[in-house]
Amino acid sequence: MSPASLKKKALDYHRLPKPGKLEVVSSKPCTTQADLSLAYTPGVAQPVLEIARNPEKAYDYTNKGNLVAVITDGTAILGLGDRGALAAKPVMEGKAVLFKQFAGIDVYDIEVNAKTPQDFIKVVEAIAPTFGGINLEDIAAPHCFEIEAALKKRLDIPVFHDDQHGTAVIICAGLINALHVQGKTLESAKIVCLGAGAAGIASMKLLVAMGARKSNILLVDSKGVVHKGRSDLNAFKKGFARATKLRTLEDAMNGADVFVGVSGADLVSPAMVKSMADNPVVFALANPNPEISPAKAMAARSDLVMATGRSDYPNQVNNVLGFPFIFRGALDARAREITQDMLIAAVDALAELAREPVPAAVLKAYQLKKLKFGPDYILPKPFDPRLAERVPQAVAKAAGKAVRKRR
Repeated sequence: MSPASLKKKALDYHRLPKPGKLEVVSSKPCTTQADLSLAYTPGVAQPVLEIARNPEKAYDYTNKGNLVAVITDGTAILGLGDRGALAAKPVMEGKAVLFKQFAGIDVYDIEVNAKTPQDFIKVVEAIAPTFGGINLEDIAAPHCFEIEAALKKRLDIPVFHDDQHGTAVIICAGLINALHVQGKTLESAKIVCLGAGAAGIASMKLLVAMGARKSNILLVDSKGVVHKGRSDLNAFKKGFARATKLRTLEDAMNGADVFVGVSGADLVSPAMVKSMADNPVVFALANPNPEISPAKAMAARSDLVMATGRSDYPNQVNNVLGFPFIFRGALDARAREITQDMLIAAVDALAELAREPVPAAVLKAYQLKKLKFGPDYILPKPFDPRLAERVPQAVAKAAGKAVRKRR
C-alpha cells in the first residue's frame, strides 16, 4: 500500500461513518417509564445512599470496577513527539478500543491541557473516584516518572504508565525466551539498552528485578554511554551509570549478548551487530522504523534472534499482549496498585504461553500453517485466546486477592 493510500484509508477509517472510534452504550434497558424511574430519579437515589454509606459499594452499583481512564498530556504521542493533548485523542481512543477488544474493559479517554506535572497530577487526582484504574499514556520523560510516583502515593486504585511498565513486561517476556533459544541466561547476559527514557529505564529495572545483573547492563542515550563521569544525568539515568571507559554505542555493543533499542530509526549499523557475542539477541523496537532493519541484521548475523515493534516481521514486541490483561487481573482482584510482583507474574505467564503448542485458531487468524517456539516465535500472538485467561489469572494471583467472578 502506498503512503498516500494508507493515509486516505486511515483518515477515512477514523472519519466514517461517524467521527471517532468510541461511543457510550447503555448496559441497562431504558425503553419504558418504569425503566426511566430506575435509571434516574427516583430509583437512582438508592445506590447513591448505599455508596455514601460504604464507598466500596460503588463496585456493586456502578461501572467503576470495569472502567479505566486512559489519560495523557500529549507530550510524547506514539513516536510523533509533543503534539498537544487534543492531537493525542485518536491514540487514546485507539487504546480504549484495545482495552475493550482484548479484555472487555471500558475506557474513558481523557486528554489534559496541563502546563506542569503538578497541574496534571491535580486533574487526575480530582477525577480518580470515577475509575477502577488509571492508565497513563504518551507522557514524556522525565515528567512521566514524577507523575506516576505521585499518583501512586495519592490514589487507592491502580496507576499504570504503559509506556514504562507495559513495554517492560513484553520486552522481558520476549527476552527471557530469546535467551533460552540462544542457550543463554538472563543472569549472565551482557545487555545494551539504547534509549534512556521511560521504556528503556523501566525495562532495565524489571530485568534486574528478574535476575539480570546491573553490572552487566550498559545504558546508552543520545550522548553516548551513561557512565559515572557524566554530569548531565537525571536521577533515573544515574541509577544505571557505570564506571566504564566505554563511551559510544559502538563500544558498548562489542561483545554484547543482547541489544534492546527503544530509541530511533537506523542508529545501529551491521558492523555493530557483527561485533556482538555469538548467538546474540537484537530487539530493535523503534517504530515505525527500527534501529536496524531485520534484513540488514540477518545479513550481518545468521545466528541472531531478532524482534521489532512491527507486525510485518516475526517476534513483534506489542504492548497489547500486556496492558489489557494486566488491568483485567488487577480489576478482578480489586487491587489498590499494580506491583512489581504482578508485572513479573505477567512476564512469566507470557513467556510460558509462547512455549506451548499453538492452537489452530491462532494459526487461522494469522493464516499460518505452523508456528512453534523458536527463533521466529518467542512471544504469543495478540489474538491468542489463551491470553485473556492466563495473564489476568497470574496477575490477580500475584495481587494476593481472590479473583472476583466477572459479571
